[in-house]
Amino acid sequence: MGELNKEVVDLVWKRPGSNGVSASLFRRWTQGLVFSETEHTALEQFEGGPCAVIAPVQVWTTYIFRQHHEEEQKAALCSTLAEILEQACSTSSTTFYSLVTWAKGRCPHTTTHTPLTGGPETSQTPQDQQPSEKRIVKSLSELREEVVSLYETWKGRCGVLLFLYSVILTKGIVNIRNEIEDTTEPLVDPVYGHGSQSLVNLLVTGHAVSNVWDGDRECSGMKLHGIHNQASVGFLTLMESLRYCKVGAFLKSPKFPIWILGSETHLSVFFAKEMCLVAPESPSEQARRVFQTFDPEDNGFIPDSLLEEVMKALDLVSEPEYYVSLMKSKLDPEGLGIVLLAPFLLEFFPDQDTGIPDSFPVYHYNGLKQSNHNERVEYVQGTALVLGFEDPMVRTDDTPVKRCLQTKWPYIELLWNTERSPSLN
Repeated sequence: MGELNKEVVDLVWKRPGSNGVSASLFRRWTQGLVFSETEHTALEQFEGGPCAVIAPVQVWTTYIFRQHHEEEQKAALCSTLAEILEQACSTSSTTFYSLVTWAKGRCPHTTTHTPLTGGPETSQTPQDQQPSEKRIVKSLSELREEVVSLYETWKGRCGVLLFLYSVILTKGIVNIRNEIEDTTEPLVDPVYGHGSQSLVNLLVTGHAVSNVWDGDRECSGMKLHGIHNQASVGFLTLMESLRYCKVGAFLKSPKFPIWILGSETHLSVFFAKEMCLVAPESPSEQARRVFQTFDPEDNGFIPDSLLEEVMKALDLVSEPEYYVSLMKSKLDPEGLGIVLLAPFLLEFFPDQDTGIPDSFPVYHYNGLKQSNHNERVEYVQGTALVLGFEDPMVRTDDTPVKRCLQTKWPYIELLWNTERSPSLN
């Protein structure tokens, strides 16, 4: 498995021509998938970096169980890991699952040090700690059994990395490289230790694409891959509020009301129990999504020459020449040559009720102890108010969490049950 080990390590850690990552950065990733002692359904993250694996595992675990007993923890974690592996296999050309371990189920040459308790640091690097065993299973039932049998391995010192390597080999290294936009960039930044968007997308959707928009886009003759189907769990990012990117509807409106929230350096989780938040896409939401595919710059308008294509994509055209011409005149009365999104939606989809309640309970998770009140990893509970307009009478805070959520609900207000708002970092 030696050459395969090197390929996995290079894909995760190494830029061409570089010496890989430092031992201190790699040490931040050598932790297990362990639950908080104070919040028994929340995974704990010791240092910055591995949130790119821990947060996607957390979003699945959150919906699998609510019990506090150790057996339920074991069942929930193992079920989650199996689900992610199954998804990785179903989106690739492979027909088997790979489970990676070290000999005797433990990292070689490591100390018992954990970042939270102090002690000697390991000087190991990814090249030193290459996995030595790979189990191949060919059925879902066998996969679930094997994942359960490796429960202590996932909890152990290198559990996060072993699971990551398992997903990569299950998906297939070649398949991942074919999906990544820039194959010279590793899945983990070798300078800062943050997981890439490709890594997050791989664990959330099964596809290691580098972008968060819907579908593929052409840019200077290059095809840039995005998300092609509604995800089970969602993704929102503070970067969109800063206009660095635009998350598409497939990630913004997932099948379950739970979202990974991305800041500049960290991933946390926001979730609710109201399934109506993720009801099937309404006609107006579909229209907004289709309109925005013709507006990749997110300007809020399209050239009037594209109106016919948008209307055809939404089955709104019965008599192209007459009707499209009439709509152009109505939607662009000043003859500016553009069609704005808001008047377009109002014309074809007036007064559509979203079905979202005015208020509902919400929860926020951050796996880093230092980012939690009293350094206790616990869910922060609150109430969300979703208004159809900005109301200064109910304006709450202006925190990164709120700005991130406003990319999906522009007029959301948050009332948290704690003295301070939860942290996005």
